[in-house]
Amino acid sequence: MIISEKKNFERKFFRNLRNKKSANDMRKVEINVKTYVDSIFRQDLKKKYIGIYWPLENEVDLRSLGHEYLLALPRCEENKNLLFCAWDKKQLSKDIHGIQAPHSSNKLSYEKISMMFIPCLSVDRNLIRLGYGGGYFDKLREDENWRSIPCIGILTSNCVSDKFLTRADWDIPLSGFITEKEILV
Repeated sequence: MIISEKKNFERKFFRNLRNKKSANDMRKVEINVKTYVDSIFRQDLKKKYIGIYWPLENEVDLRSLGHEYLLALPRCEENKNLLFCAWDKKQLSKDIHGIQAPHSSNKLSYEKISMMFIPCLSVDRNLIRLGYGGGYFDKLREDENWRSIPCIGILTSNCVSDKFLTRADWDIPLSGFITEKEILV
């Protein structure tokens, strides 16, 4: 079986697991993310943007962080280009995948982002992320400046893989992950 077939099998398996988690578990992940962010910003008072994502079906919703912190959302563009754009809680439009995103004129450089939270279908103990297969986050993180920013996976504990996930040459390990049961960063 080739890598893409293995990854597609894993995606289907972990998407089914994720769909079985309760709203309460998802809320607990959100609480753990907030706890982590609060602990970091107590140590580092520089207020930079936190990169989050627009939640799709059965993904943890982190938009409430915007009550206390500056947020940036990703915008997918052609050629797998991913921009993080300042989100002022208005002026959203759909990107090339139909996901709500700020206008590209609000684009931020890596210097303006303190950390990024990204959705995961799964992650293993080597911090290899299984995403949806678009490769946008890995392409962004090919740049060493973007790779220097902590990139933390968000998922529920049932989707943390006990086995090593299939890894392609372009997969870049995360800085850590947060579930409803643990903060591993």
